[in-house]
Amino acid sequence: MSGQRVAVVTGASSGIGEETARELTRRGWHCVLLARRGDRLERVASDIGGEWELCDVSDRAQVEEVAARILERHPAVALLVNNAGVPARGSFLEIDPELVERVIDVNYLGGVWCLRAFLPGLQAAARAGGAHVVNLVSVAGTVAFAPAGAYAAAKHAQLAFSRSTASLLRGRGIQVHTVMPGFVETEGFPQHSVLSSRLMRRFVIEPDEVATRMVDAVEKGKREITVPWFPYRLISIAQALLPGVFARFASASGYRKGT
Repeated sequence: MSGQRVAVVTGASSGIGEETARELTRRGWHCVLLARRGDRLERVASDIGGEWELCDVSDRAQVEEVAARILERHPAVALLVNNAGVPARGSFLEIDPELVERVIDVNYLGGVWCLRAFLPGLQAAARAGGAHVVNLVSVAGTVAFAPAGAYAAAKHAQLAFSRSTASLLRGRGIQVHTVMPGFVETEGFPQHSVLSSRLMRRFVIEPDEVATRMVDAVEKGKREITVPWFPYRLISIAQALLPGVFARFASASGYRKGT
């Protein structure tokens, strides 16, 4: 492993996190995988020759303990991928209060705790040549999608966190990249089966496409990307410029009943 750059990837037991770890490994990175499912983590880590640690990113004390162990082995962490996330389908009027809290704790605060805990490793890597943080935000960070209100709210908070830290860390040699995918078909987010709009189901993408674009963004120094650009970037612009029109569109593009 001598000379390899070290990346820490959260939510790496499946979906975008798993595909990101595989793509990074193909490009020469050594990956340390974090998630809550040990059996899945062990399988992925074994496949790519990486390491793994059990970690619930919503638990600040646990994140700090895990980060301390990893930094003892790898004092310089050149890349932190804040990918861990949970779905939260349902409006603010229907969703369980516990899920509202959970989606904020994982999708937003989890990234905050990870950045704070791994900052010493990122700073060490920055001094040695450069470091990166990737926040997997989602288009939901720019679009208030009513049928998943709590999820969108958490992603809006995560987007503000990502943009704020991009400015904060720029002078320290740490680049922050904001990645905003549209609907992605994964185990936790089975979009093809839950989206009611036939039109939107046409634009569902696969996790490996997001992973490839994400690693490209790191290598090319792109600060903020939408995956794919069409139609999701246009949707973000439409809500900002034409909120009334967008509200009518979103109300007809929700989730199927019973999902």
